[in-house]
Amino acid sequence: MRYMLILRAIDVPNTPPPAELMEAIAKLGEEAGRAGALLDTAGLAPSAQGARVEVSGGKLSVTDGPFAEAKELVSYALFQVRSKEEAVEWASRFLRLHRDLWEGWEGEADVLRVFGPQDLPA
Repeated sequence: MRYMLILRAIDVPNTPPPAELMEAIAKLGEEAGRAGALLDTAGLAPSAQGARVEVSGGKLSVTDGPFAEAKELVSYALFQVRSKEEAVEWASRFLRLHRDLWEGWEGEADVLRVFGPQDLPA
């Protein structure tokens, strides 16, 4: 099963991410890659550099960022795992690194199953 982890920052300290955190994230990514679990990962630019395309009331509209949400999407990771629990464990390990190595950082990760054609009824 494939799962997408979407990381949102809720509160970010005024300091850059510590080098120790970045090294730990790289090591975790290497471990997930060796395990065959990590398919793809990348950071996301701030919403100020994006746009939202929406359909409402039969009309299509485009709104340039930034968006009003207090939580900014900051990265994603795509995993190939055996279960939702395994995907949650990878997400938990990633968030623990932030908790332990970047004082004051707060965030959350959504763990969402990615569906493919094989998941749809015949």
